[in-house]
Amino acid sequence: MLSRFKSGSIRNLEREYSCTVRLLDDTEYTCTIQRDAKGSYLFDIICHHLNLLEKDYFGIRYVDPDKQRHWLECSKSIAKQIKSQPPFTMCLRVKFYPPEPAALKEEITRYLVFMQIKRDLYHGRLLCKTSDAAMLAAHILQAEIGNYDPGKHPEGYSSKFQFFPKHSEKLERRIADLHKTELIGQIPETSERNFLHKAQMLETYGVDPHPCKDVSGNPAFLAFTPFGFVVLQGNKRVHFLKWHEVTKLKFEGKTFHVYANQKEDQKIILTYFAPTPEACKHLWKCGVENQAFYKLDKSSQVRTVSSSNLFFKGSRFRFSGRVAKEVMEQSAKIKREPPEIHRAGLVPSRSCPSITHGPRLTSVPRTRRRAVHISIMEGLESLRDSAHSTPVRSVSHGDFMPRSRSQATDASERTAVISDEAYSPSDSVLPTPVSEHSAELSASRQTNGAPCSIEEEKESEAGTPRGDGGDLGAEGKSAQEGAGGDSTLSEVEQVNKFVLSVLRLLLVTIGLLFVLLLLLIILTESDLDIAFLRDIRQTPEFEQFHFEYFCPLRRWFACKLRWVGGLLINK
Repeated sequence: MLSRFKSGSIRNLEREYSCTVRLLDDTEYTCTIQRDAKGSYLFDIICHHLNLLEKDYFGIRYVDPDKQRHWLECSKSIAKQIKSQPPFTMCLRVKFYPPEPAALKEEITRYLVFMQIKRDLYHGRLLCKTSDAAMLAAHILQAEIGNYDPGKHPEGYSSKFQFFPKHSEKLERRIADLHKTELIGQIPETSERNFLHKAQMLETYGVDPHPCKDVSGNPAFLAFTPFGFVVLQGNKRVHFLKWHEVTKLKFEGKTFHVYANQKEDQKIILTYFAPTPEACKHLWKCGVENQAFYKLDKSSQVRTVSSSNLFFKGSRFRFSGRVAKEVMEQSAKIKREPPEIHRAGLVPSRSCPSITHGPRLTSVPRTRRRAVHISIMEGLESLRDSAHSTPVRSVSHGDFMPRSRSQATDASERTAVISDEAYSPSDSVLPTPVSEHSAELSASRQTNGAPCSIEEEKESEAGTPRGDGGDLGAEGKSAQEGAGGDSTLSEVEQVNKFVLSVLRLLLVTIGLLFVLLLLLIILTESDLDIAFLRDIRQTPEFEQFHFEYFCPLRRWFACKLRWVGGLLINK
């Protein structure tokens, strides 16, 4: 579908560009927008096309020429954010997962969130044990093909669908049994609501994994969920901080810091290292936005945050938009006829008679992707890159912070075997477990320490322009490209960064000297009768400094000023 939208007067076609947004069902919406259009303009067009009012949970994601993912900022120009040449290709995705997706006001919003979580399940970002996986898949099956019908659904019909990166025949039979017996009579809306209610109870609900390394050099994945900050290693959640415990997020170059107060007398700082400074900045911005969205009560409480250091290029960022509480309050006021929903899973090509023969179908549409093979755990088969994040090597690792027995037990119940099947290049490095009887990963306590390098892969997500295909090569090539990531800066850029650092140092030094001079003048020349100033003036050291050094210096300076003034008058 090609639509044309005009923002203001259009003088010539050279000031326009074509923009394609890939929706959650993999249909594409293309429009022509002026070059000075802001991100909010395109986002509003897409929401109008979808008839979506509860739009604050969603966002548009794109990939820059350096293969770094970004969320499109609504307050900035699109052309200035996307540094590649048009036409542009982006994706609509859930940016902020609703804390209670099943309780969303409108069915259209629940359906779009359902599509996103179904993607997370298929691409391996939503971890769950076998019993939960079977129920989630059964709800998808009920929503897509309706009630079980022996005449339409032959033996083994559930095996024709691909719900996870990999699942066993036993799990397929369990999915079919649940669909035949427990879900009979559920309409698609009910099945989707039950699916959402089940998904929100999982630890990795809403996880958008960002690859990093901890201070010991062990790969980890950082994520921000509706409930807090999460650290994943292997396929286990090893650390969790609630949003009210997180006090500050900061980055310097590739280094990302999380400051938190877990108890009144226990302050912790977690340090991780991203593949590139750009990836670290993206991680920081995602964290700032998620914390503001879920933690604050009102958008008026949002403040501009900065993450800068004297010798690093700092950044200032402000979350724009409503927070979660405001969104829910506004949603409660919606009063309109429910919009019509065209469910992608109910088209004839997905009906069971058409899938009794041939390859297994997926419940998630496939997009154009490229493959990058990486090693996740020692002894396991290679998996491929995530639709959300850049993949890195990962190994089995346990907790690096002490946890309670109940937390350890809960984590043990959720642990399962990582899939060893190679799947589509958009699959996540966080696989979907499907075995309840897998051996629990070994746990070892870690500490924060020194930084280390990380592999960088150059793959973009589905936002790659048409015709840009082909594999990126094997694991060794990806690692080699990652190792050379830091050398891509030209010498001129490096010199510029050094000059900027020196200028920052000079400015800070001058500022400190000015403040000290101002304080000295206030202490010696002002008549302010403030307690702490009075105490300083009465100290013997200050009195000695005042009479032996400051007063002679003041007289000398005044004499010089009179001399200069006399010269000017004589002239």
